[in-house]
Amino acid sequence: MDITSFPSPISASSEPENASLTWPEDPFMGNLSTSPAGTGLDVTMATASLTPSWAALLIPLLVLGMPTEEPTPETPSQAPGGCQRCCQGPDSQDSSGPSPSVVPYVLPEVRPYINITILKGDKGDRGPLGMPGKMGKEGSRGDRGPQGPKGAKGQAGSPGEPCQARYSAFSVGRKKALHSSEDYQPLLFDTVFVNLDGRFDMFSGHFSAPIAGIYYFSLNVHTWNFKETYLHLMRNEEPTVILYAQPSDRSIMQSQSVLLELASGDKAWVRLYKHQRENAIYSDDVDTYITFSGHLIKPGDE
Repeated sequence: MDITSFPSPISASSEPENASLTWPEDPFMGNLSTSPAGTGLDVTMATASLTPSWAALLIPLLVLGMPTEEPTPETPSQAPGGCQRCCQGPDSQDSSGPSPSVVPYVLPEVRPYINITILKGDKGDRGPLGMPGKMGKEGSRGDRGPQGPKGAKGQAGSPGEPCQARYSAFSVGRKKALHSSEDYQPLLFDTVFVNLDGRFDMFSGHFSAPIAGIYYFSLNVHTWNFKETYLHLMRNEEPTVILYAQPSDRSIMQSQSVLLELASGDKAWVRLYKHQRENAIYSDDVDTYITFSGHLIKPGDE
């Protein structure tokens, strides 16, 4: 602050060359004389006597107007093109071109993370089985797949039990002629051709089946001239088939055969039946004209 700006208590001479300022006499300041160097201007502050009213005016000016702190050194302004280190002077700034723009610093976002596996408890017990659902619709049948390769030959199995073949057969004949004298007369035989296990009884003329199954039977006779021939092939007491020939002036061979299913112990035999006319079969002592045969075809348990 220039002291020459204060008002009238300071007197200055108007001469251009030798100008002077005269301050009133101050008991504290005394006489002050100032002459600027090189200008020829002499400023003289005379001893002034300040009254208490002047002191009251100057003290606030000195307190408020005069700087009381040291000036803060000016910081060089930042170049518009970029940043500048504080230790560099203005002359050391790169003038080749503007520096790249400064990326602003972004604070990282903090996200809490909880490890669920640490909080996982023990595995619980298995719950009860739920109700079965409804059956879905049946799908369409797929195409047949290709035939697979032939598999390797398997190991030979253990030998089985020996096959037990079961047989039953008989064949008998008669060499004597027979006339029927009763309504029903059994046909007996006097010649045996085959009788396995003795299943045919020559005294009763009955064959007894050893096992259940299917049997084949055959009956052959020779008719007598002008006489009727009428026979039944019996299963137990039941007639199954007949052998019949009408009376004729000549004799012929007549036969009958049948398959019968017999249970174990069933009987098969032949009887003559006298109807209204005489019933007879022919034979002689030389040749055998009458035969009765049978054998097992298939056991019932096979």
